[in-house]
Parts: sequence; structure tokens; C-alpha cells
Amino acid sequence: MKLWQKEGVSTADQIERFTVGRDREMDLFLAPFDVLGNLAHAQMLETIHLLTRSELDDISRELKQIYAQIQAGTFVIEEGVEDVHSQVELLLTRALGDVGKKIHSGRSRNDQVLVDLKLFTRDRLLAVADSVQRVFDRLVSRSEQHKDDLLPGYTHLQIAMPSSFGLWFGAYAEGLADDMLTLQTAYRLANRNPLGSGAGYGSSFPLNRSLTTELLGFEGMHVNVVYAQMSRGKTEQTALTALAAVAATLSRMAMDICLYNSQNFGFLTLPDALTTGSSIMPHKKNPDVAELLRAKTNRLKALPMEVTLVLSNLPSGYHRDMQILKEVLMPAFDELLDCLSITEFMLEHLQVKPSLLNDTKYDLLFSVERVNELVLQGVPFREAYRIVGQEIAQHTYEPPRQLHHTHEGSIGNLGTDLIVAHMQDARAGFGAERAQQATARLLA
Repeated sequence: MKLWQKEGVSTADQIERFTVGRDREMDLFLAPFDVLGNLAHAQMLETIHLLTRSELDDISRELKQIYAQIQAGTFVIEEGVEDVHSQVELLLTRALGDVGKKIHSGRSRNDQVLVDLKLFTRDRLLAVADSVQRVFDRLVSRSEQHKDDLLPGYTHLQIAMPSSFGLWFGAYAEGLADDMLTLQTAYRLANRNPLGSGAGYGSSFPLNRSLTTELLGFEGMHVNVVYAQMSRGKTEQTALTALAAVAATLSRMAMDICLYNSQNFGFLTLPDALTTGSSIMPHKKNPDVAELLRAKTNRLKALPMEVTLVLSNLPSGYHRDMQILKEVLMPAFDELLDCLSITEFMLEHLQVKPSLLNDTKYDLLFSVERVNELVLQGVPFREAYRIVGQEIAQHTYEPPRQLHHTHEGSIGNLGTDLIVAHMQDARAGFGAERAQQATARLLA
């Protein structure tokens, strides 16, 4: 029997296949979080006398055994079982009989899957944040390492002004610090408790929603039960928007690496271990890792729109449309984590070419330095600009290669400490310790 099935009523096989879809596959991601939600719900049921203390002890013991199976990789959703919620309840009922059937009191599968998704998303966002931090740390390290290695700066893909590898690495580090703020926002939205909203209209049982909020380590609850159900889809969309922000930073960096590694630019080199060859051209060393990183992250950038289109024009309340959002959300985390891991590896091993700006083809990069030199001598800026333009046109221009950039965030003052502080503030805003401590208490 399914959780919703009535005696003597069956669903056509074709309809069942279509409606279940990939749920059994996707629900394996939710399994540990379904157990955590059940543990908290059972404790709450005991406080309102829908479970006895003995029944709570039995249910908690069995749930922890199921959690151990999940961690060991032996948990499966059996053939004919619709989803993870049904499988966990089935295992409880097999072990405890009628006591196992009591776990669903005061709850709908709607708020059950919602709390599972919230816990899953919260957990995965934290894993992404940890991986982003590692890439950030690598970028900061390389920024400081190469702060004196100059690099051509471009606008419109035309040489513009002097830059440096310190600035280039540091720019992507600061980008990730901003992205961490979007991850924090998504985490905090996921970190709100929908349990007790039932099918979207609450329950006549005196549920203690504040207790389950505390037990699961949520920052707070979705108070209005209708809105709790409306957060389905919004949570996924916000999480994917945060992932897309990180992906956008990585894709742009990957594009730079592809350009800078090419012979026409020649600013950096990917060692042999990070490149592939050609089946016909023996000289080729292709930056496939950066190209695939660019493609994978560009694809991730499209996912928030997929959710937007699924949710378009849905009225309030639960709709089965939302089931397929799992197929968009869940694989995205592993894809981005893989991209972050390969980015960290690539950043560790790519090699920077020094003394690039000594080449005379970059002489014009220093034209603004020449203008500023005249301004410091008392020439008005517009007149200095005209003079240097004439020098360039008449081939009398001499590039002043000594740079004197001192303001915050410039070649001579990267402001790394300020960028690091920005990242630290963004990480602190997660408040993840509360959730981690709550999980440990539930499983103790």
C-alpha cells in the first residue's frame, strides 16, 4: 500500500510509471534527511501525547538503525515502493507493527518532502560554501604570490592599461566572496521549518512547531502554513540562483584561462598533466579542462530558469508539477562541486609567465601613465590627454614603465585583507553551527 492508497483502488501501471518518474532515484538523496525529520517529528508527537515514551524510544531506535544503513550505502527503496517516505515508514512498520504507523500523525507527505528538501538543500549549500572557500583561498594565495607580475589589461578586447596577475586572481577571489552572500541567502531561506504545515492548511492536532524547529536546528519557521507550501519551488529556485552565481564566476575565469593559455596571448601555461592532445596535430596541448569547465558552468547558469518555467502561473497550494524540480536541483550540487574541485586543482598548477609587459607591443598600455605623469607636472588633464595623443600619432611617445598605483584595490595595493574580511563576514552569516549541533543531538 502507498501512503495515499485506499483499499480496493489501484492505479494503472502506465500512470504509476509516469507519476513516480525519477522520484525513487532522486529520493535516495533525501533519505538521511527524511530520517532526521522523522526523529524530530516523533519527539514532538510524544510531547503532545500522540506517542508514549516507550513508543518514541522504539521509533527512535529503529530510525537510527535506518540512518546507519543509509550511511553504509545499504539502504534501498524497494521495487513497488513509491518514495523514500514510504520506504522509511514501511521499515518502521515491519519492525514495530502498528507503532510504526503512528509516525505520520499530524503530517502530510507535502510537509514531509518539504522538510526533507529544506534539510538536503541546507546541507548541500554548506558543502558548496566550503568548496568555494577552498577555491577562494587558492585565489588569494596566488594573488599575493604574483602581485608583482604584470599583465595586460583589456577593454573591448583591446589592450587598455597595465594590470597584474595579483589583480586578476584577486578579482575572482572577490567575485567568490560576493557569490558567498548569495549562497548565504539561499541557505537561510532553506533554513526555515515547514514541518507542521501538513498539506498546506495545518492540523487540528496541537502540534509544537517551535519544538521541531529547534530540534532540526532551523533558524526559524515558515509561520503561515499556506506560505510554507508555497516555499516549495522558491527554495529550489533561490538555491539554484546561488549556484548559478558561483558558476558564472567560474565560467568567466575558465574563458580567461582558455584565452590566456593560447599562443596569441601566452600569459599563462597549463602544464602537460592538465592538457590533452590532438589526433592529427602533434604540437597541440588543448585546455580541455578549462573548456569543459566553461561548458558545465554555463549549463548550470540555465537551471534557475528551468524552475521559473515550471512554477509559472501556479496558484497557491501544492501541485505535482513541483516533483520534477528534484531532477533539476539535486544533480546540480554534485556538478558544481565537481567544477569547484577541478578549478582548485587547475589554479594550483597553472603557471604564470613573468615580465610580459617588457614586450614593446604593450608600450601603449602605459599611455595613461604618461598622461598622469604630465598632470602631476601641472598640465591640465584634457591638455595632457591631447599631448600624449599627439606623441602616439607622431611616434615620439615613450612609455613610462614605472608604476605608482597606491590606492586600495590597485596594482600596488591589492587590498587582500579587505577581500578576506568580506568573505569571512559572508561565511559567518550562515550560522551553520546550530544546524550541525542539532543533527548531532538527534542522532545521539
